[in-house]
Amino acid sequence: MRKHYSDTFKAEVVLELLKEDKSVAQLASQYHVHPNQVYEWKATALKGLASLFSSDHNAESALKAGYEKRLHELYAEIGRLTTQVNWLKKNLVSHLTRTERLVLLERGAERTLTLATQADLLSLNRTGLNYQPVPPSAEEVALKHRIDEIYTQYPFYGSRKIVMALQPEFQANRKAGQRHMREMGIAGIVPGPNLSKRSAAHKIYPYLLRHLSITRPNQVWGIDMTYIRLQANWMYLVAILDWFSRYVISWELDQTLELSFVVSAVQRALAQATPEI
Repeated sequence: MRKHYSDTFKAEVVLELLKEDKSVAQLASQYHVHPNQVYEWKATALKGLASLFSSDHNAESALKAGYEKRLHELYAEIGRLTTQVNWLKKNLVSHLTRTERLVLLERGAERTLTLATQADLLSLNRTGLNYQPVPPSAEEVALKHRIDEIYTQYPFYGSRKIVMALQPEFQANRKAGQRHMREMGIAGIVPGPNLSKRSAAHKIYPYLLRHLSITRPNQVWGIDMTYIRLQANWMYLVAILDWFSRYVISWELDQTLELSFVVSAVQRALAQATPEI
């Protein structure tokens, strides 16, 4: 059933709109009307303004011209602000890591913007802002330490043999063993299938170290990652090494195998020097 609104109600809505303190969407939500009705009432009011003063057509034209000029200026300002915000978001993502962008968040009652707005401006996932990581259980830590011991002794073991070696000390199935090995970044060292067949779609990269004598620093760098056992947890270490001097150029620790801490270590190393290979 179509709703009917009084002239007084319509005039009140149009007056609020002409103040330009709120958008059409905000007024429609506040007064529980459809935005199209607000636009219609506004158009009707503008057409009847001339009758309130005089029959002078020039006054009406001047009023409309002033309104259209103001509207054009507001749209231009919105366009400028949108361009500036997009430029800022792009540069924040390219120059700051996720951890550094998290530090910029304002929390608590004194914040000027909501967390949702801040997350959008900093290109962060809002669902993870309030997440509190749960430390691993003592059983999981002990299990992973035992897997590390078995893998260190038998690096050619896959998930099946590692799970068998865990018995009867730990009750773990193969699926759990695969998950733990994947989280630790380890896998059985065995020849893969069809290694002699080349995929035509894959690019062939030359082996740059073949018959190469490494005789000076910064000639060749290498990168490696390892799993470090702790008493009640574990960490992952990535290191950038100079192959000639065996000097550790940069390193980084993290609790996960995410890409950010590896990129951070590489960037710090390249800030010191640039290798030939």
